[in-house]
Amino acid sequence: MKQTNLKYSCLIAVLYFGMNVNGQTTPQDTLPKEQKIEEVVMIGYGSQKKENITGSIGLVSAKDLADKPNSNPMSSIQGKLAGVNITNTGTPGGSPRVDIRGVGSLSGNTVFIVDGMITTDISYLNPQDIESMSILKDPSSLAIFGAQAANGAVLIKTKTGKGKPVFNLNSYLGFKTVTNVPKMVNSDQYIELYNEKLINDNGSSAGSLNRANFPADTKWFDEIFRTSVINSNDFSAMGSLGKLNYYASIGYLKDEGNLAAGSGINSGSGFNRFNTKLNLSYKITDNITIGDNFSFSKTRTDVAQNPLIDAYTAPPIFSVINPATGDYQFFNGYSIPNPRAKLDQYRSQVRQERLLNNIWGELKFLQDFTFRISYSSDNYRPTQYEYTPTLTYVPVANQAPSTLITRDFKNSNYVWDNTITWKKSLGNHNLEVLAGFSRTRTTLSQEYWSARNVNYDGTNGSLNISSGTDLVHVEGVDRPDLGVDQDQQRIESFFGRINYDYKGKYLLNASIRRDASSQISVDRSKTFPAVSAGWVISKEDFMSEQNVFNLLKLRASYGELGNPNITRNFNANTTIIGGGAYFGNSGYPAVTIDKFIDPTIGWETTTGRDVGLEMALFNNKLKIDAAYYDKDSKNVVYGVNQGTVSGASNWNNFVTNAYSFNNRGFEVSVNYNTNINENVSLGLYGNFTSLKNEITSVYGGSYLETGASLFGNSIVRLQTGQAVGSYYGYDVAGVFQTDAEAAASGQAGAKAGWFRFTDQDGNGVIDSRDKTFLGSPIPKGTYGFGVNLNVYSFDIAVDFQGVFGNKIYNYNRERRFGNETWDLDMYENRWRGAGTSNTNAMITSNQSIILPNSFYVEDGSYIRIRNIQVGYNLPKSLAKSLSVTKLRLYLSAQNPWTSFKYNGFSPEITNSDRVQMGIDNNIYPISAIYTMGMNLTF
Repeated sequence: MKQTNLKYSCLIAVLYFGMNVNGQTTPQDTLPKEQKIEEVVMIGYGSQKKENITGSIGLVSAKDLADKPNSNPMSSIQGKLAGVNITNTGTPGGSPRVDIRGVGSLSGNTVFIVDGMITTDISYLNPQDIESMSILKDPSSLAIFGAQAANGAVLIKTKTGKGKPVFNLNSYLGFKTVTNVPKMVNSDQYIELYNEKLINDNGSSAGSLNRANFPADTKWFDEIFRTSVINSNDFSAMGSLGKLNYYASIGYLKDEGNLAAGSGINSGSGFNRFNTKLNLSYKITDNITIGDNFSFSKTRTDVAQNPLIDAYTAPPIFSVINPATGDYQFFNGYSIPNPRAKLDQYRSQVRQERLLNNIWGELKFLQDFTFRISYSSDNYRPTQYEYTPTLTYVPVANQAPSTLITRDFKNSNYVWDNTITWKKSLGNHNLEVLAGFSRTRTTLSQEYWSARNVNYDGTNGSLNISSGTDLVHVEGVDRPDLGVDQDQQRIESFFGRINYDYKGKYLLNASIRRDASSQISVDRSKTFPAVSAGWVISKEDFMSEQNVFNLLKLRASYGELGNPNITRNFNANTTIIGGGAYFGNSGYPAVTIDKFIDPTIGWETTTGRDVGLEMALFNNKLKIDAAYYDKDSKNVVYGVNQGTVSGASNWNNFVTNAYSFNNRGFEVSVNYNTNINENVSLGLYGNFTSLKNEITSVYGGSYLETGASLFGNSIVRLQTGQAVGSYYGYDVAGVFQTDAEAAASGQAGAKAGWFRFTDQDGNGVIDSRDKTFLGSPIPKGTYGFGVNLNVYSFDIAVDFQGVFGNKIYNYNRERRFGNETWDLDMYENRWRGAGTSNTNAMITSNQSIILPNSFYVEDGSYIRIRNIQVGYNLPKSLAKSLSVTKLRLYLSAQNPWTSFKYNGFSPEITNSDRVQMGIDNNIYPISAIYTMGMNLTF
């Protein structure tokens, strides 16, 4: 066969099998570029040599993101960086929660600055398009972004081209499976527990179940879960055409999701993304360069209606299909939906198109000056529909007409940046001065439609809202009752920075930014200063004779930040009272204030301090970075209890600048890389972060009880001296073994088999004053470590990641309204007579058992193999004979093994509400993902 034919045959084979082709540059270009990434670090509105950095910045290179089966780039670096806690969601296409050095605010998110574009969502971004990341951790690094970066910032630089054309093809194919599925009781065990509950509650077996009447033995998790396929294919080209440098890519990701898509209308959990990227820069003259960074993505996300909690609670004694009628089985006498039927019949989908464009120009003048102007636009248009049919898994008397709701969102974000930089070296003095102006505008709008009796046949084309009845249309106004929000936010900023060093030994960085925000009604402008300093000890004369340290640097920093992106309300809600005002003997409608509001809500502020030590030893083989951080957040906006105020509906949730937090801890990262010989190289890394989070003050010395609530009993309490999100309830000291023991306890109504609550105040009576704090969802420590080994043409990498010291509230287990099923642990370890158990209560429907208590608070610690990857690189001589530059085959496993004690799917809990960050309430499980792929460059 001719060589050219062989090349095309191999390429066709790669495309056919869907394998991953992830070459990014030619081997000749790869090493120099990696060295550049290590030496130069992105900072706000510029870059700086790493050895001159005085703040705390975590670095991520393209190879840390490559070949990982994650739609979001941040998911791939979990456990890789000290001080950065990433909590993944198992939902396909979902964005992980990123906490940088603790919880700084209860609103807002970490921001991402992608080629100058500020956003809080990078789900549109293909990880293969990223060249490097800088995670800014300390306030001195973040202060240049002021109001934008109160919750931390991640600077992302996407790839650019230069030189000869290079083509990359990237593809992987894999499958996903849900691991650690909770073990539930079977039908025999359920009936045994149900009948036991009747006797415990009523002293009688009247109404007991008979197995002969319930022949089914359904495993509901098996009914809703499946092993699914994930596939990604990307193609990119980079290089130069004269004075034009270019990088272009196109990609497609399909993740079927683990919720089984069956017959009927079905709303599973699939996610599809098409994306394209184009980066251009053109050098008009030696002093003028213009460029454009363009991204477009189109996504589709299927949204199921909570089948997980339904599968957790559905009794196994019912079938999916009623054998007598052929319809979905409904659970007569149970307020629990059929999980399979609900998964099949409910339908919801979100489709989104997103276009980002950053146009920039750079002018160099008078030798030392550079002026840069940049205009960015981010326009995304999500559309969502929610269709609820006439449900066939409820009795006919309870059936309601079908309902269709559609939402069309129009969201836009515009950023205009202008900077001028003066860079000068005067002998041993090196100076860089930056001044800038920035303006940001964000608009959010929504159009809402709803109708009944829409005849939906399972196709999107039949979703015609006008064919229904009882139409409702809302546009251009806020309707909180319908979830409709309209908003516009603006920020205008002036900022400046000075970087100075003397002989590269003594380093100084000082910045200031003044922001004005439309979100603040009083004192709209705020100034945020920062200063940091460093001493490169290894450059001192007295270190010249030593041969251990290549770098020894001491640094310290201080900075301030602000957050205007807060929940607020400028107008008081009112309630109309019929006949509420009397004139003579006649009553007339009146209007009264329904809620108290605070129209003077102001800035949240964050102040941080950081001291660090950086070392590089033994010819840069060993690198150590250690730091101590201390961060205060003040005037944090959230609700607070105002129990002394009567008449207002929000007396227990008054929103104002109510809280102050402190986050402090120690972090260290270690990296070791060495070439054992010309064919064998070894790399080791590890990092550890400790964290103590504490609420240091609350408005008026008050508190807030919030979070998930069962029969009016909240789980979370925000109070001075406790960590954010701490659980609050009764401490279980065991189980009453006899009725006499229960009667003597002071616990009203208690009897043998109930939880025995601790008498915290020692007054002999168990009541709400005996509630106490039961643990925090915030880990005391997070860590990651790994190894990579290259032996001739083979490479292997293993990454571990874990957390410890945090607690999870198992709300899935507590959430009982009557006849929900039980997990196997409850069956095996329940109290069923004196001496049988002192940990698990008896089986009962009495609400005292499900009061918030320590039984439902479980250890959230875990250690996980995050990734295993084995690769084979085709020898260069053979690759050359195929006319390709690089060819690499690999197998990988993500999350193949996790060790934990928690009684649930996974101890990795992601809630959008940070106050409820550790409550397991219908959380989508983390999956193990096994992939095969290939990397090709030609």
